[in-house]
Amino acid sequence: MSDGTSADQFFDAAIGLLQRVRDEESAAVAAAGTLLADTVEAGGRLFAFGAGHSSLAAQDIVYRAGGLALMNLLTVPGTVGVDVVPATLGSALERVDGLAAAVLDTSPLRAGDALVIISLSGRNALPVEMAMHARALGVRVIGVTSVAYATETSSRHSSGTYLKDHCDIVLDSKIAVGDAELTLDTIPAPFAPASTVVTSALLQAVMAVTAETLAARGTEPPLLRSGNVDGGHEWNSRIMDEYGDRIFYRH
Repeated sequence: MSDGTSADQFFDAAIGLLQRVRDEESAAVAAAGTLLADTVEAGGRLFAFGAGHSSLAAQDIVYRAGGLALMNLLTVPGTVGVDVVPATLGSALERVDGLAAAVLDTSPLRAGDALVIISLSGRNALPVEMAMHARALGVRVIGVTSVAYATETSSRHSSGTYLKDHCDIVLDSKIAVGDAELTLDTIPAPFAPASTVVTSALLQAVMAVTAETLAARGTEPPLLRSGNVDGGHEWNSRIMDEYGDRIFYRH
């Protein structure tokens, strides 16, 4: 390991990963942002899904200051974060065949919408079937995953495929299998995961491209302002009134 504290080493590792995705995923980020802009202009709705800790990055782009008001969280009960007891239940649900189809068939998603699916490994049944079924419904799918898992682990879906195999666009987070950036001789397991930092940054970059693309086409991006600045609530009320039929987190 390099010199410096473990904190320094983690920051260095995270910065290195961010530089990699900036340089190596720029075309995919631009394509994803353009896809979302196309969807907004065509009257489609935007959704994001992630299970377990992957849900953190999905939640990071829903209903937040500086973000697109049209991005909705697609939830699967028991898999949103680690709020179920026991927490291992959420991991088990990710491996249940048929759950994704049941969720999508009772969700607001329809043809012409766009869905961002976040799964670090991309190997479990839930994200794989989510992507497969969404595309069968006519939904465009952006996958955010670590492509390395597809060559270093086995799929847990009956098809033997991964999330990356069922997406219109794939954003590769470059996270190493195991999601732990540091090791020490005195600690028996690797530690310090960086997937949330990198995945959230990738998605915020996509949101930035979406806003820029809409503006370049003469469409005001439906962005939210902070409710903690003067005029923020009034601004957000206008946006939500204008796009209320595409915002589902208010109901």
